[in-house]
Amino acid sequence: MLIDTHCHIDFPEYNQDRGEVISRAKDNGIEYIINIGSSLENSAASVELAKNHACVYAAVGVHPHDADRFDPDGLEKLETLARHDKVVAIGEIGLDYFKNFSKAENQKPLFKKLIGLSKDLGLPLVIHSRQAEEDILKILKEEEITRAVVHCFSGGENFLKDCLDMGFFISFTCNITYKKADTIRRAAELAPLERILLETDAPYLSPEGMRGKRNEPVNVRFVAEKIAELKMISSEEVARVTTENAKNFFKLK
Repeated sequence: MLIDTHCHIDFPEYNQDRGEVISRAKDNGIEYIINIGSSLENSAASVELAKNHACVYAAVGVHPHDADRFDPDGLEKLETLARHDKVVAIGEIGLDYFKNFSKAENQKPLFKKLIGLSKDLGLPLVIHSRQAEEDILKILKEEEITRAVVHCFSGGENFLKDCLDMGFFISFTCNITYKKADTIRRAAELAPLERILLETDAPYLSPEGMRGKRNEPVNVRFVAEKIAELKMISSEEVARVTTENAKNFFKLK
């Protein structure tokens, strides 16, 4: 059994067959799906999905891309959503200096407010970090965060070491299968299996051979297979350990 710890099946790409996508995942050994909020609206949709499907849990948050547009009044609504019993994390939240869809001076205070929400509710963080490693680490250290996962990890060895030293989990997506993803594969080799989570980030980042097509939770098995290959262990061992990791991290019932 596997767990897709990060996807967005509330997105419009699944409007025609969302139920089939969830059923296909269940039928192929995906025990749980964590659907991740990326805005107030998507967080509400994520909670609704979790209400309606026993195998789906939710995270609520606001992506750094939306920081310029976020209404501070939305924080209270997000807190209400976060108190639902199937919400298992605050995320995805963080900093993104690669696309800069929102100004850094707006991303940072939003990030800190959402960290505060996680601390108030005792929920772990799902971190988005892109070309913002220094500021991400600085803020997380200042806030004394120890329970977090850095999703879709793409950083170098120094960032990996810093994250592991702080007690964080590292999550890998299907882009670990890409021909030029040597940096990501190196991180997967170095990270202890006991600190690794698996994800698809669906509908994005379909595995090699499916690029350009919509991704979905069932494809998390390709991440497990690649990590097994890199660590020279069985896929069953990767599935066993990463599933246990996810259940402990998100406190899944």
